[in-house]
Amino acid sequence: MAPLYLGLDVGTQGVKAVVYDSKLKQIVGRGAQPWAILESTVPGRAEQHPTTWVEGTIAAAKQALSAVDRSAVKAVAVSGQQHGMVALAADGSVLRPAKLWCDTESAPEAAELSQKLGYTVVPSFTSTKLLWLQRHEPEVWSRLAAVLLPHDYMNYWLTGKQVTEAGDASGTGLLDVAQRCWDARLVAMIDDKLAGCLQRIIGPDESVGTVLPEVADLLGLGHDVVVAPGSGDNAMSALGSGITQPGELVVSLGTSATLFGVSGQPIIDPSCAVCPFCDATGAWLPLICTLNCTVPAEEVITAFGISHEQATALAEKEPAGSGGVSFLPYLVGERTPNWPDSSGAVVGLRPGLLKPGVLYRAALEGATLSLAAALSRATDLGLVPKELRLVGGGSKNALWRQIVADVFQLPVKLPLEAESAALGAALQAAAVHSGVPVGAYVQQNQPPISEQVVQPNPANKQAYEEALQRHMQRGQRLFAPQQQQQQ
Repeated sequence: MAPLYLGLDVGTQGVKAVVYDSKLKQIVGRGAQPWAILESTVPGRAEQHPTTWVEGTIAAAKQALSAVDRSAVKAVAVSGQQHGMVALAADGSVLRPAKLWCDTESAPEAAELSQKLGYTVVPSFTSTKLLWLQRHEPEVWSRLAAVLLPHDYMNYWLTGKQVTEAGDASGTGLLDVAQRCWDARLVAMIDDKLAGCLQRIIGPDESVGTVLPEVADLLGLGHDVVVAPGSGDNAMSALGSGITQPGELVVSLGTSATLFGVSGQPIIDPSCAVCPFCDATGAWLPLICTLNCTVPAEEVITAFGISHEQATALAEKEPAGSGGVSFLPYLVGERTPNWPDSSGAVVGLRPGLLKPGVLYRAALEGATLSLAAALSRATDLGLVPKELRLVGGGSKNALWRQIVADVFQLPVKLPLEAESAALGAALQAAAVHSGVPVGAYVQQNQPPISEQVVQPNPANKQAYEEALQRHMQRGQRLFAPQQQQQQ
């Protein structure tokens, strides 16, 4: 019987579980369990208790394993929501609910660290949450013995061992990304005590250990099931999308947009427009995130009372670049560029251009150009894009797929598996159990990809180069002065 591998994606809204058959090279079992953020009246607070993750993971894993021979499961790996702070006492008990990536109570601490370091540290990073904990909950801080990230905590539950790995650790704000080790200077800026609370960093092809007997019995697994290192959700999604080689990129079009790609060298951006992450293969995974992606297009169809299909048909009749109209999509402010007080703006209207097709196309282009503007920063720092894989809700729109191909002037491939992070975890588990380097295993066992490849239209290259320049210049003129005044 072919070995089976369990992949778990422990996210903010719930957990997804998949069972991967290494012979069939496909998912043969699925499970899911939703959960919520703890209710709070405290502004900016977003927390969950790790017991919620454990209970939900048990339910989802049992669901995924229900239709397979559990004795064939040989390894498991965890993808986790990044940046969260899990504080443990010396006996391994959880001292307080975990602060999540979207918790902004530590915004003052983030501003202070940014000023000291000379570059932007956002409140999502774990370092800001640790400084907050030290200042606001000194009694908890005095009992702190270990700091884990969410996926590290799930590995601890599975194995009883406290370790981490570079992909997820690079989202703490405490890692020397180039050397893949803790940065003593950054750690000391929080507190001298912290160095003793951080975990050993294991390599991407190492095993954490085996599943504890009591956990194995709970899930109906054998006592020899290996636990691979896991990583943060973006690094696992990269594996599940099949990218392992320098120059391969993934763009996710959802409420927010994310672009990340494999690099053979660290991409260190002092402006922090490009987040300097490590990947799950031993390379690096520079990442760009924008807050505004699908919502501007939703606003257009709501305003005109039409459907996405109707708006797309109208937008297809409009030229690349929307006749000079720029839809700056910053409806909820923006983090890339770091313009939190910016707003949405439509600029460049002329007589006859205030039409749903123009505005809808400009909205799709504006979200895409925002990513392209940030990617230009990464290319200046050494990233060489070669190929792009498109995921997320926006990837289902054929016009948007073509716009992405034309703006980036790259071929666009379409992964078929929606749960790419859970699949990535399962592929990592298979690689570690098989003794094959993770990157090589994913190359040899590529996730399912649509046969359709969207090729860039060279005729639109100049139009989008000009549109990108308009997009950047108009944004600077409208919103950069606001930031300068606040500083």
